[in-house]
Amino acid sequence: MKKIICTLVLGSAALTANFAHSHGAATANHGGIIQTVGETWIELVVAGDKVDVYFEDDGDEMATADMAGKVTVVKGGAKTDFTLKPAGGNKMSTSAKGIVKGTKVLTLVTLSDKKTKVASTFEIK
Repeated sequence: MKKIICTLVLGSAALTANFAHSHGAATANHGGIIQTVGETWIELVVAGDKVDVYFEDDGDEMATADMAGKVTVVKGGAKTDFTLKPAGGNKMSTSAKGIVKGTKVLTLVTLSDKKTKVASTFEIK
């Protein structure tokens, strides 16, 4: 009897774990850092002074044409804001100097519905 109960418990746990991951894991398609906010995947890519932020809704690209946002760079005690602009497809971009190892980068974006705001924090390692 104990074997049957144990088998049922383990079997149901395996099914539950499968449902939890049925939407897939967030992946860095552009070599950046990923943060998940609800079902929104945000990927931050920093290359020199260029900052690109990519958006996906549970794996599907989100059009950024009607989005607005900013990047806040926190270095030491100083904060500097940079405006993100749509850059085609699911990408928003800006130019931001001073992003180095140990810098925190915060993103705040208003989605296309003009109501929903999505914020995320990245630490550059």
